[in-house]
Amino acid sequence: MPETRIVCIRHGESTFNAAHRLTGRDPGHIDARLTERGLAQVAAAREGLRDIPFDLVVTSPLTRAIQTTAGLFADHPAKPEILVEVLHRECQESSCDVGRAASILKAEFPHLDVDHLPEIWWHAEGEPIADGVHIEPRRLFDQRVTGFHDWLTERRERTIAVVGHGTFFFHLTGIWLDNCETTELDLASGPVEG
Repeated sequence: MPETRIVCIRHGESTFNAAHRLTGRDPGHIDARLTERGLAQVAAAREGLRDIPFDLVVTSPLTRAIQTTAGLFADHPAKPEILVEVLHRECQESSCDVGRAASILKAEFPHLDVDHLPEIWWHAEGEPIADGVHIEPRRLFDQRVTGFHDWLTERRERTIAVVGHGTFFFHLTGIWLDNCETTELDLASGPVEG
């Protein structure tokens, strides 16, 4: 059986990324969107992905990842299937990692199938911290990283793009990605510990 090629792509710059870089503080941007710079990063990255014959694109349901996916793959020559998956959403530590209800995503992005998502698909258990964000326990995050690795291993597609997030990708691949940067995942090596 041929080896699966998996290309991990971090989303473009979000409003959270831009504000946090300036202040070092959480600006309170729930489910942050891409900035103009982020949209330009997506446009610049699109050409480098056009010659890869992707069968499947797996995107996080966070808006910055959906926007990145749309910008990179809307007119991709291979016409890959687009799948929204919650396992590789970002580690919930900040306002931007809190999602929006599946029904709201469905209304805003009617071209995407989100009917399989629960209405609240992000971590919303326990007591929130002072700014209202529920911090995802590390053991749950680690379980998601391992679960997503296993999920990818079971896929039948041969060439998969995964559009997601910096902290998640670091724990999956061991590499910190800048906005719209890519790396390939070797499924033979498991997720990074620690």
